[in-house]
Amino acid sequence: MKLKQATAADIPLIQDLARRSWENAYADILSKEQMEFMLSEMYSETEILNHFQNPHYHYYLIQDEDNDCYEGFIGYEHHYEEKTTKLHRIYLVPESKGKGFGKEALQFLNEKVYENENDRIILNVNKYNSARNFYESQGYRVYDEGVFDIGNGFVMDDFLMEFLIHR
Repeated sequence: MKLKQATAADIPLIQDLARRSWENAYADILSKEQMEFMLSEMYSETEILNHFQNPHYHYYLIQDEDNDCYEGFIGYEHHYEEKTTKLHRIYLVPESKGKGFGKEALQFLNEKVYENENDRIILNVNKYNSARNFYESQGYRVYDEGVFDIGNGFVMDDFLMEFLIHR
């Protein structure tokens, strides 16, 4: 596996990977309307360009070196809160799950968080998404939960999870 820092030129690829992942991960959780709304808001060119302009926000493409394919991406923001990095996005296309790419991407994130002198990683995961089990298997724990208004009459029912970096 190789992680390649994404640039604005990679926005169409990020959008495609997000759609392919979401159509699998959220098919039984979100309505088609909510999924389309969230994809159009969270993965618009304008939104992603705004992330690229934030010096603390980083996108990396997850690439399989064996077949030179992009398997997914990770997006995170250092210093989201004091000494805290927020993992905003980590998505793999369906055919790439279970092959270790997610684990390696989280290990990479741990290293980046340590290098940036943050002590904690936080994320939101939908309560009905099996990804919670993956995060827990990697040492994350639920520390809160909430229902978040995401606009257009839609909400997300999430667990808030954290991972503490040991120094």
